[in-house]
Amino acid sequence: MQTLLGFKIDFWDYATFAVLALLVLAGLISLVWLAGLPGRIAIARKHPDAEAVQMMGYAGFLAAIPWIQAFIWAFKPTDIVDIRRLPREEVKGIDEEIARLSGKRTRLQATSSASATTPIPADESPGRTQAPES
Repeated sequence: MQTLLGFKIDFWDYATFAVLALLVLAGLISLVWLAGLPGRIAIARKHPDAEAVQMMGYAGFLAAIPWIQAFIWAFKPTDIVDIRRLPREEVKGIDEEIARLSGKRTRLQATSSASATTPIPADESPGRTQAPES
């Protein structure tokens, strides 16, 4: 290697490369953290469109303007009343979506996964009708 470079590589050269690699890694981690910031803010504020804010934050980071819009959108107060659900059901649906995005299990998911593993007896299976007795 000495003939290619013209000098011998010692400890300080390796230390320099290690520090440069750590700086590049820290820079990439901070960029990913910054790109996901609008989504984390929206999830913490229980925004009804938290998933869309999160995707726009990551996808729009390189162009900068969409990321700024996602950042503003994360702080925008929203009172959505979906006409397909009653307001109580809307709040419950938003809470379930936020729990899914946060990686937490809701009570509904825990009970549904437990009931999904319980076998259904043949005479009580859904969709099966019993023949009338004669």
